[in-house]
Amino acid sequence: MKKLVIYFSHTGENYLRDGIRNITKGNTEIVAEKIAAMTGAELFKVETVQEYPYNYQECCDVAEYELNKNIHPELKKYLDNITEYDPIYIGYPIWWGTMPMAMFSLLSKLDFRGKTIKPFATSEGSGLGSSVADLTGICPNAIIKKGLAICGSDASMSDALVKNWLDE
Repeated sequence: MKKLVIYFSHTGENYLRDGIRNITKGNTEIVAEKIAAMTGAELFKVETVQEYPYNYQECCDVAEYELNKNIHPELKKYLDNITEYDPIYIGYPIWWGTMPMAMFSLLSKLDFRGKTIKPFATSEGSGLGSSVADLTGICPNAIIKKGLAICGSDASMSDALVKNWLDE
């Protein structure tokens, strides 16, 4: 079986421990690439047709609106199936207490029956929020393992943390 990392990440203005800063590579993408390098997993980046705003507050507003209205934004591409993959690492930033709705757009279309999911998330203090419970709801027949929460500000220095989690 091949391994797969499915992730969503945001660039532009992001909230970090020292304030709002522009980042050219999203924190979740940094961690996703570390996981792929350590496991040999393939990467699948979730990208929306209508990109999220560059501006931090505008992005927050759009994310909150999508969550409150249960809007699953259209994606640039979808996975057809995940039959040949196990485990599947699923990563995202925590927006409004859970994963961005773009993740729901993709995950709701896939059959995770019998698949092992290892969730990971970046945030500045929200941990995994309700994302693991949400994953359980959207992937009811999957085996969901212990998730990994990484402080986004520390994403580039998270090698040991990621390795320890992968080895569990």
